[in-house]
Amino acid sequence: MPRKVREIGFNVGTLPVGEKNCITDVPGVRVGHVTLDEKLNADGDYACTGVTAILPHEGNLFQQKVTAASYVLNGFGKSTGLVQVNELGVIESPIMLTNTFGVPAVTQGTLQYMLDTNSDIGYTTGTINIVVGECNDSYLNSIRACPVTPGHAVEAILTASNDIADEGAVGAGKGMICFGYKGGIGSSSRIVTHESTNYTVGSMVLSNFGHSSEFSAHRYLISNVQSESALSPTDGSIIIVLATDAPLSSRQLTRVIKRCGIGLGRTGSHFSHGSGDIVIGFTTAHHIPHTTEQLVETRTQLREDHPIMNQLFAAAAEATEEAILNSLSQAQTTVGREGHKVEAYQF
Repeated sequence: MPRKVREIGFNVGTLPVGEKNCITDVPGVRVGHVTLDEKLNADGDYACTGVTAILPHEGNLFQQKVTAASYVLNGFGKSTGLVQVNELGVIESPIMLTNTFGVPAVTQGTLQYMLDTNSDIGYTTGTINIVVGECNDSYLNSIRACPVTPGHAVEAILTASNDIADEGAVGAGKGMICFGYKGGIGSSSRIVTHESTNYTVGSMVLSNFGHSSEFSAHRYLISNVQSESALSPTDGSIIIVLATDAPLSSRQLTRVIKRCGIGLGRTGSHFSHGSGDIVIGFTTAHHIPHTTEQLVETRTQLREDHPIMNQLFAAAAEATEEAILNSLSQAQTTVGREGHKVEAYQF
């Protein structure tokens, strides 16, 4: 059975890991997957794809928003909602992941879910900003058939839980390829501490990047390094979602999520020309009401020059690096459209 790399004996970094070693170690965060793995027709079309939903807390996300930010390492991507996230510094919907051509359907499904649970949106109050990230899974998935439907997005949201999230070839990661081997969903977490105060940082990735020759296997003391994969994929992409309960402003959160790129680079990526390398971050420390009669809002944030900020930077890098490795170690060999096959990496 696939295992996390830490269970195999590869430890990444020096910071302590959360109890579940998952983004759901951040209190309130939930993850849900819908995985599509089926023949679509007699012509050979095959659904090898899915949807992943990440919910920052268990309440109404539109009525109680969270402080957020995004950062683009390389902008070859078709995500939605990031412009407003960076303008206003909040997220007000589930964060959704899927394949490139699934973005419209997932946006529609998530929008419908939010409309069904908020009768005021669009009528007595403003509209809503839906956040969706994507990677291209067209080697294994019949992407032109657009098998992902709005209903799959709703199902992923409704089934989200705070359990240890499934990883590897599940949800949005079903058809993804990483370093020429089977990639997909991966997650990891870190705990940072100052005196009696602890904060959790969790990362979840959708990995779909890199050639096998770029994988920095030597960093992990892997003795059975495999020969290069025969696959020659396009540049690929990665979506990184970073969650924390540390009290950060949107600007501070941007500083933290930039360090996810360090973890990505440690695995061997150089942010290729055609790679959509995007980080979305949020903190659960602030629940920001959609409506209030108050003129002034008061929020707590960490001091910029406090040593714990460096721990948060390190946690972002470490958790992202390990999440990418987990997306590889947890994935299973997968067969998709026209019999295309992607092998799992044997750690």
